[in-house]
Amino acid sequence: MGWGGTQFLIYGSMDRREFIGRFLKRAGIGVGAGAAVTAGLVGYYQPRRELYSSGPRSADASQTMPEGKRCVVIGGGLAGISAALELAKKGACVTLVESSGALGGKLTGWEIEALGEQMPVEHGFHGFFDQYYNLNEMFASAGITDDVFDASPGYPVLFRERPAETYGQTPKVFPFNILSVVGQSRSLDIASFLREYRGLLPVVSMFGYQYGKTFREYDGINFMEYCRKGEILPAFIDTVLHPFADATMNRMEVLSAAEAIRYFHFYFMGSPEGLSFNITNRDCMTALINPLEVKLRELGVTVLSGHRALSLKVEGERIAGVAVQGAGGSGEILHVSPADVQDSGWTSLVSREGVPVLVKREGGGYLAFDARCTHMGCPVVPDESGGFFCPCHAGRFSSNGDVLGGPPPAALVRLSVKSGDGMLVLHSPEGGGGTAEKLLECDYCVMATDVRGTREIVGNSSLASPSFEKSVADLGEADPYAVYRIWLDKPIDSASFPFYTVSGYTYTDSISLYSAFQEPYISWAGKTGGCVVELHAYAIAPEDMRPEEEIKAAMIAEMHHMFLETEGVRVLHELFMIQSNFTRWAPGDHAGRPGVETPFSNLFLAGDWVRVEAPVFLMEAAAFTGRMAANAVFRSEGVEQVPLPIVPMDGIFA
Repeated sequence: MGWGGTQFLIYGSMDRREFIGRFLKRAGIGVGAGAAVTAGLVGYYQPRRELYSSGPRSADASQTMPEGKRCVVIGGGLAGISAALELAKKGACVTLVESSGALGGKLTGWEIEALGEQMPVEHGFHGFFDQYYNLNEMFASAGITDDVFDASPGYPVLFRERPAETYGQTPKVFPFNILSVVGQSRSLDIASFLREYRGLLPVVSMFGYQYGKTFREYDGINFMEYCRKGEILPAFIDTVLHPFADATMNRMEVLSAAEAIRYFHFYFMGSPEGLSFNITNRDCMTALINPLEVKLRELGVTVLSGHRALSLKVEGERIAGVAVQGAGGSGEILHVSPADVQDSGWTSLVSREGVPVLVKREGGGYLAFDARCTHMGCPVVPDESGGFFCPCHAGRFSSNGDVLGGPPPAALVRLSVKSGDGMLVLHSPEGGGGTAEKLLECDYCVMATDVRGTREIVGNSSLASPSFEKSVADLGEADPYAVYRIWLDKPIDSASFPFYTVSGYTYTDSISLYSAFQEPYISWAGKTGGCVVELHAYAIAPEDMRPEEEIKAAMIAEMHHMFLETEGVRVLHELFMIQSNFTRWAPGDHAGRPGVETPFSNLFLAGDWVRVEAPVFLMEAAAFTGRMAANAVFRSEGVEQVPLPIVPMDGIFA
C-alpha cells in the first residue's frame, strides 16, 4: 500500500558511456569537454543526506525533561508512536491514547480464520525504503533487526496494452537515473526522448525541486495538467509518471503538481539511497508494531488502547487536558424523535459528537447499537443476513451484535433506549445521564490522529481559534481504496516477483503475492499447492464506485487478464476491504494545512497530513512529524532535540 516498493530500471544493453555520449551530443558538447563536464557534474550533483533544523538549539540543553511533565499523545499510528517514544526517552510521563484495540494505524494487523487456520492480515502491502531515515531509526530503537526484512528482488510494471517492463535499481545522479529508465523501457526510445526536448524540460525541472518555489508555482494545478502543459512524452507519462504517482494514494488528476514533484524528489530524484526498499517477511503487526509497543511500555508509557479521545479542554492559550472515553463507557449518546425512526429496518443516525448509531423498531419498543466496530471504530452497516458488516476490515456481527468473524475483539455496544417528553434518549449500557468521559490532564498534548480523527476532535472542542479550526476542517481524504486478498487453489507460475505495479486497469493498481514472501502464507502455499494474492486499488474515482461484488468481480477479471493461468483457478477464501483514510494532497491544499505548531503553546500536531518544509512523504512523514512534535516540546523545556535526518532539502538543479 502506498509506495509499496517502487524501483526503476537497471542498466540494459545501452551502458553509461553510451548514455553520456548521446546526451552530450544532443546538448552540443564535445566528447573531450563532455568527459570533464560529466565528471564534474557527477561529483557536484551527488545527493547527500542532510539534517533538518526544526528550531533553535541551546548549547546548555538538558538531556532529560523536568520531572513529572505530563504528555498526552493522541493516536497510536506511526506519528503517535514516534512522538511518544522520543518524549519517553527523555523522561516525560507519556500517555498514548488510541481508539482502536491495537496500535499501528495503517500498519496495524489482526488475525482471521481462513480455511481452518488463523492467519494474520493487515491494511495492505507496504514497502520500506532506505531513505525512511526517521522511521528506520524508530524501528532500530525498538530492537527491530534486519532479519524481519528482505530486500525486494526487483519491480515490474504490468501494463494493460503493452508488455511488462521490469524496473530495478538506478544510479543516483542526473542524468543517468532518468536515462537508465528510458534505456531499459520497451515503450521509450532514447533518441526520441532526447529529441523531444520540450517534453524533457518539465522532467528535468523536477530535479530543481525547491520547497517554496515549487509550491508557489505548481500547487495550483494537478500533476496531469503539469505533464500535459509541459508536453512530456505521453509514453513517459504512461510508463513512469502515472503508475508511480498513483502510489501516493491520490489519482494523478487530483494530485497537486507540487506535491507530486516533492514525492518524486523524495523517492527518486533527490534520494542518496536510490530506490532500494525492503519488505517484511512476516506480518507488520508481528514484525514491527508489537516490538514498538513493548518498547513504549518498557519506557514507562501508559498505553490506552480502545480509548477514544473526544475533545480538548482549553484554559487560556493552553490545552489543560484531553477528554477520553473508554470502551464500554456509560453516558447519553443521542436524543431521537420517534418520527425519525423508519417503520421497518435499521435507521442510521449520527450523534452531535459524530457517533454512528443504528436503531430500529422491535416488538413495540426499540433496539439500538453504537454502530462503531469494536476493532477500529469504523461504522458498521446492516447486511443481508440480518447482522452487521464492517467494510473497513471485514468484521461481521450477528443481529444481536455478537462477533461472527474478522478482527473485532468484542460485540457491538447495545444502547438502552428510554422514552420521555416525546423523545427517545439513547444511552450506553451503564447510562442514565452519567458521563463516560474522564479528563487526562497534561502539560503538553501531541495530536497524531489521522485526518478524520483530527477533524472530529477539533470540531468537538471549544478552541475559540477560528483560523486553526478552519485549517483542520478543510483537511481532506483521498478517494477510497480497496484491498482484496484471495486464497487460490493453484499457484501463479508466471508471477516471478512478489510485488507488481499495475497500469491501465480500472481498479487494480498493484498485486502482491504474499505466498512468495511472507509467512505463514509461504508455508500454507507449500502445504496446499495454492497461493495467496492481494489486489490493491490505490484510489477509486467517484465514477468507478460500484457495489462490493461488482468491484471484486472486476478485479478478478483484471487478474485473469494479467495472468492468464488464473482463469481456471478457484477462490478458496477472500478478504475484501474498502477504506477512505489516506491524506488528500489536492491542488491548493498545502497553503492552508496546519503545521506542527498551533496557536496553543503546548499543542502540537503530527501525521503525514501536517504541513512541513522537509521533503518527506507517507510513512516517513508520519515518523518525521512525530519527532518534530517531540522536539517542539523539548525546545519549550530546554531539552536537547532529536536530530532529524532527511534527503536533500533541494533538488540538484535548485
